[in-house]
Amino acid sequence: MNRFIVIRIRGENNIKPKAKKTLEVMKLKTKFSCVIVKDTPESVGMINIIKDLVTWGELNSETFRSLLEKRGRLYKNKLVDEVYLKSKIHLSMDQFVTEFMEGKKELNDVEGLKKVFRLSPPRKGFERKGIKQPYSMGGSLGYRKDAINELLVRML
Repeated sequence: MNRFIVIRIRGENNIKPKAKKTLEVMKLKTKFSCVIVKDTPESVGMINIIKDLVTWGELNSETFRSLLEKRGRLYKNKLVDEVYLKSKIHLSMDQFVTEFMEGKKELNDVEGLKKVFRLSPPRKGFERKGIKQPYSMGGSLGYRKDAINELLVRML
């Protein structure tokens, strides 16, 4: 099962009400926050509504593991570690990552894990045309396929 990672790039100003509501539903409240969604018709439809505000692509397991280790947070802003995963779901970090990418486990299975990951702005900046152009035209917005993993590593 494919998993998409959706990263909010644009800020608050001049957003249409439908796009604003969709961002709230997906819990993308601030700039440089990201969520992981399944490849379903519903999530693809929501992504199409907010395509001018976000960038997205297919997540791979190595990037997901580093995202979980570096930016995965529990409530009260504590980091997720191997010991916590062992105590809550009886799996190591590697086992959880493989089962998550196969679709057997979800982020909801880890008690207390926040579903939204906060990122920093990318090191060495965005693409040449900035954050107002689509990725296909040299900008940052829209569908990136596997190149999202490179951007995500720069944002960790």
